[in-house]
Amino acid sequence: MGKCNLDHSLEDVKKKYETQKGFLPSTIYDAFEARLMETPDQMTLNELFHLLKKYDLASVEERATRNVELERILLGNKEKSQ
Repeated sequence: MGKCNLDHSLEDVKKKYETQKGFLPSTIYDAFEARLMETPDQMTLNELFHLLKKYDLASVEERATRNVELERILLGNKEKSQ
């Protein structure tokens, strides 16, 4: 996934989430709204937006990779996986 230089607002992330939530695993789905209520910082908003972008079109392998990153952000594991 390429990096984007745009900053995405909380509203952008919420809209993207709404379009993709039907494709997300329940562990992610359940944690997403709670995390957005915490007013994430800009870097986190950008990460979330890009992990959700075209999630529905991603391969099974790509979704698994994105799920790991989403769980890291949403479930509080602050260590970055590289």
